[in-house]
Amino acid sequence: MTTPLAAPELLRDLVLSNRILANEGVVDAFGHVSIRHPEKPDQFIISRSLGPELVTEDDLQLFTLDGEQVGGNADRPYAERFIHGAVYEARPDVLAVCHNHAPSVIPFSVTGVPLRPIAHLAAPIGAEIPVWDIADKFGDTDMLVRNMAQGRSLAQTLGDRRVALMRGHGSVVAGPNVRAVTSICAYLELNARLLMQALALGEVRYLSPGEVEQTGALSSLALDSLGLQRAWTTWVGRVSG
Repeated sequence: MTTPLAAPELLRDLVLSNRILANEGVVDAFGHVSIRHPEKPDQFIISRSLGPELVTEDDLQLFTLDGEQVGGNADRPYAERFIHGAVYEARPDVLAVCHNHAPSVIPFSVTGVPLRPIAHLAAPIGAEIPVWDIADKFGDTDMLVRNMAQGRSLAQTLGDRRVALMRGHGSVVAGPNVRAVTSICAYLELNARLLMQALALGEVRYLSPGEVEQTGALSSLALDSLGLQRAWTTWVGRVSG
């Protein structure tokens, strides 16, 4: 019997996150979510290259932060695993990362219109969301983050924030646990959709910095947070029925 890469309940949450994000329209055949290894902070766990809604515990792989595989499923890995490694390398506080191509988010990466929270449940996305353009440093590419140099450039743009957009591509989301990252991703997509609707109607009133700080506080993303537990339980019910 193969030894699990980490505690079964943590691996189960990672699998559920993949399936929830697919069900909520944040990822489709593409996109991926990872967790930092709980006992080995210089390693992370992520699925093999597979559509997120199909991921099981048997598909999980273990990598060093520079993208070298050191355990888990032997099949082909995601090409953009360097996004995850670079964020973990730059941010010791981050324990989970998601890269996705949520469709409502992408217009804000190419228009110069800022993506800012207007819905209170979206406050954890942060008051400021920067846009990373791979062409600024690397010229014409296939738009994929294929090495650590590109990953580190993206992580630098992310800085100490929870979200950064990737021009014409999608976003990277970082957080204190995989359930929190799942929630941030879901409400990032919802907020982008609502903001496009609001902009079509007229002048938009965004959440104030104080509202973002209080509503999106780190305490609201803790595993024992009542709100996060309620959302997670609801989403799990949708994919486990």
